[in-house]
Amino acid sequence: MAILTQGRLNAAFLISEANDHRSRDEEIVDATSGALETGTVLGKVTSSGKFVRYDAGATDGSENEAGILLIGIGAEEASRTVIKRDAEVQQSELTYAAGANAAQETATNAALEALGIVVR
Repeated sequence: MAILTQGRLNAAFLISEANDHRSRDEEIVDATSGALETGTVLGKVTSSGKFVRYDAGATDGSENEAGILLIGIGAEEASRTVIKRDAEVQQSELTYAAGANAAQETATNAALEALGIVVR
């Protein structure tokens, strides 16, 4: 009998959000360098205004946390919903920067809290 493995469910990281989806905005997400899962922490490239996976080592604006991807995206550039404010999220369901250690995750959580996104 084959064993099936289920990936993350869309928006599984989201505990609560503001009324009338005020926590959400539609943004252009550039995932052309690789698919992104639901719950991926995003940064915003200053020159293009596009959202990409957060990268602490970048110098293009994406080194600043700007939101969390609500629904995963394949290796493409497309409009997607981003949680940007007034929400509670589950830490174990977030995808942090590649190779992030506990201290870096704590720093990201603090940056998200500054946006009004509380990490539980």
